[in-house]
Amino acid sequence: MEQYLDKTLEALNKIDLLLIIMTTLKIIGILVATRVVNKLGAILIDQLFKDHFNINEKMQITTRRVDTLSKLLKNILSYSLYFIAIITILDMFNVPVKAILGGAGIIGVAIGFGAQNLVKDIITGFFIIFEDQYAVGEYVDINGKIGTVEEIGLRLTKVRDWGGQLYIIPNGNIGQVTNYNRGSMRAIVEIGISYKDNLKHAIQVIEIACEKVYQEMIDIIDEKPFVHGVTKLDSNFVTVRVTGTTKDMSHWMLERNLRLRIREEFDSQGLGAPFQHIVYINADDHKKDQESLGGM
Repeated sequence: MEQYLDKTLEALNKIDLLLIIMTTLKIIGILVATRVVNKLGAILIDQLFKDHFNINEKMQITTRRVDTLSKLLKNILSYSLYFIAIITILDMFNVPVKAILGGAGIIGVAIGFGAQNLVKDIITGFFIIFEDQYAVGEYVDINGKIGTVEEIGLRLTKVRDWGGQLYIIPNGNIGQVTNYNRGSMRAIVEIGISYKDNLKHAIQVIEIACEKVYQEMIDIIDEKPFVHGVTKLDSNFVTVRVTGTTKDMSHWMLERNLRLRIREEFDSQGLGAPFQHIVYINADDHKKDQESLGGM
């Protein structure tokens, strides 16, 4: 009898040991497979950004953006794979996975309501980086905040304006962006010419000034400054408009130089600056004049 019990216990021990070994091997296999798939996925992501985004000129992305996007996608892939691996291992031990996922879903919904702005910021930041809407060092207008971009993150964008103030803008709040660094910029200068001056002569003088500015700034000017002609007839002067295009962020310099050269040419040609004429009439003197005229 004792021998029979010993053999039975020995058989049970062998079965338990075999089950433990098999379970352990399965767990190791799942973890190894997860790691291998994660590595292969990371290689594919790197290859995607290297072969597509850097070669295709229409979707060219800076190195910083490539690194940011690739790391983000790798993290998402890694978290997803290891989450699936953990669920699979728990299911092997007959753990009620559905109940756990249901509870986690309820908790996730509760957290989601509290962190929805954070999620919105991160998603918007991802698309800002992915679509290359603006970059560090570019001059932008974001929701009325104008300045140079100092930092772009998945949650925040930092913009420093001309006076030194730093604007920290959550990406989820960004509604409209004006980028001043993408393509040529148009300079617009309007000059007032007095009615007492010869208009055609004044326009010729402005054209001479435009030619001088063009020769001085030819390296950054894309379109030569051009006199469009009269754009407005004011009560005190005639307005003439001049436009030209430059490389990004140089249009303000062109406007300043145009105003300076035009003023210098006007002075050399004896063309005065327009000003408002004010005539004061004394009521008593006017009455005396009327009486004297009546007496005649």
